[in-house]
Amino acid sequence: MSELITAELVDLDLSAETKDAAARSLAERMAASGRVTDLEGFLADVAAREAQMPTGLDGGIGIPHCRSTHVTEPTLAFGRSASGIDFGAPDGPADLIFLIAAPAGGDADHLSILSTLARHLMDGEFTGALRSATEPGRAASLIRGDAPEAPEAAEAGAAGATGADEAGAGKAAEEPTTAAEAPTTAAEEPTTAATEPTPPAAAEPPAAAPGAAAPEPAVPFRIVAITSCPTGIAHTYMAAESLEKAGTAAGVEVFVETQGSAGFKRLDPQLVADADGVILAHDVEVRDKERFAGKPIVDVGVKAGINRPAELIAEVRQKAARGEVSAPARPTAPMDKGAGATDSYATRLRKWLMTGVSYMVPFVAAGGLLIALAFAIGGYTINKAPSVADHFVWTEATSWAALLFQIGGVAFGFLVPVLAGFIAYGMADRPGLVPGFVGGAIALTINAGFLGGLIAGLIAGAVVMAIQRVTIPPVLRGIMPVVVIPLISSVIVGFLMFLVVGKPVAALQKGLTDWLSGLSGANAIILGAILGLMMCFDLGGPLNKVAYAFAVGGLANPNEGSLKVMAAVMAAGMVPPLAMALATTVRGRLFTKAERENGKAAWVLGASFITEGAIPFAAADPLRVIPSAMAGGAVTGALSMAFGCTLRAPHGGIFVVPLIGQPLLYLLAIAIGTCVSTALVILLKGLRRASAGSPADTPASDASGVTVAA
Repeated sequence: MSELITAELVDLDLSAETKDAAARSLAERMAASGRVTDLEGFLADVAAREAQMPTGLDGGIGIPHCRSTHVTEPTLAFGRSASGIDFGAPDGPADLIFLIAAPAGGDADHLSILSTLARHLMDGEFTGALRSATEPGRAASLIRGDAPEAPEAAEAGAAGATGADEAGAGKAAEEPTTAAEAPTTAAEEPTTAATEPTPPAAAEPPAAAPGAAAPEPAVPFRIVAITSCPTGIAHTYMAAESLEKAGTAAGVEVFVETQGSAGFKRLDPQLVADADGVILAHDVEVRDKERFAGKPIVDVGVKAGINRPAELIAEVRQKAARGEVSAPARPTAPMDKGAGATDSYATRLRKWLMTGVSYMVPFVAAGGLLIALAFAIGGYTINKAPSVADHFVWTEATSWAALLFQIGGVAFGFLVPVLAGFIAYGMADRPGLVPGFVGGAIALTINAGFLGGLIAGLIAGAVVMAIQRVTIPPVLRGIMPVVVIPLISSVIVGFLMFLVVGKPVAALQKGLTDWLSGLSGANAIILGAILGLMMCFDLGGPLNKVAYAFAVGGLANPNEGSLKVMAAVMAAGMVPPLAMALATTVRGRLFTKAERENGKAAWVLGASFITEGAIPFAAADPLRVIPSAMAGGAVTGALSMAFGCTLRAPHGGIFVVPLIGQPLLYLLAIAIGTCVSTALVILLKGLRRASAGSPADTPASDASGVTVAA
């Protein structure tokens, strides 16, 4: 592994006058050393990154950087300009220019070094030493960290987190941007300080209240933060360093998750749960953003995290003091809680499958509703209409119906590839997308359908994960994510789907379709009851989504049986929120004030087939609400099947009643199931209240809106 920077990559007398000329001058040094294979292609990548956001920083620093397929290994070139070069920083030109080049496939070790450098750029002593360096070799040594920058920094590197705290404490009050230098000296582990819950800030509570008898007042304000930028190399880690130092200066605990090129380690779920506020400093989408729902959030660009961290910390503290919550938390049923890093295989499998289903559902909604509208306008023979590209009459309703049907059919054609692609994405991140989509498309080609797509996604994700574990020569790392992984994984997945597992799965899919088309009598009623139980067990969780996906899969090749299944699933899914709404109306004194307010919204949510509308009630009292909902859902599903109701739309609730076969009986089935659930939940809550034996125990008197099941 070559050194990140050598003397040949340093220009202490950079004569360029523009940022493009500076990038070219430094890139030529990289090309001369064999680290850039195509100079013009690399400069185009640098310019594209620069166009996204200026790379100038306060303090006279410019950090043009990019990830490029034309880079063989992570490299840094440094130039020092006497006159200064404009990189778009608010405080003027930059005299220290760092050109950072990373291969598209990002070597983790070198990217860690780059991230550490980015953190060092926030240290005034470090940049001052570079400005006074007289020899290229000395500058390169400073950047690599070969030469000690200060005795206390060296001691901190040896002593660990405690020494780091001591090294930064003396500077915290008057120099926030250099207060936490020591934690960044560990080049080999740049993300540790951002993710471990025990570094410097953990030592603050005793200092804040050395003689306090009660521990609670000693706990400082706690902030969790995410930093990320399009390249994930420089700004990501500089913002993290800046926030951590400002937090130390303000007496606030700041824990940062850097979502950068070197990968990221998720903040501990308990740390997130205990946080008083959240700072999101990012220029790309934050991963798993839903973790922070229900907390005061400050959402800004990554450069704000670098340039004004103290303001962001003050802002989030003010929001917390006002009780201002940016994103309300959505209650979750007890069986659908998120799992942590120690997930079992079964939990991980569930989350992978749910990822695929969640990305598939919008295609289902769009395609299915378009097809349903086409049938409503043009009749059930509209599927035999010629292509609207060849025949379309603007004044004929049937032409418009044909257009809707064919657009919906195209959207439906993506169901299986999207399902497979995003199952693989859930397993292996972006490298899993290509083989996942390829496997899903093959599943359609061989008529393996929904089941084939599910299996293709799991195979694709597993193949990519296996490839990523193989040790790769450095020369290939730059092309791994864009050439090697997609190529090899697509070949393996294609081979397995065409020649090994595809045909048996296709046969299974055909058998399932034939079984559904032949459903009648008691078998259909039993299936309807089972689907109703699944829809209402976890209220939008895994079992609910499995039942829904099963029904939607049948719409791809609709027949009488599959249309009955879709009708039963939607009817059962509407019951829980409608039942809770009715119960809060009929016997409001059994519910808290917050639950009665939720009941008003549940009318609309239930009518719209949003089963999650019952989650606040299930989260507060699962032992009474969930069994009641399941009973009503089973009754509704069974009745829908018994009445022979059909549905061609995958969603919509009462708003697609005109598209339902036997609509009056369908509404009757929903009404009966809703009444059953309502009666049961009122009975069970009434028994609980009677057993409490005191009016003071009535849930309605609980201002918190949460009742814990006995």
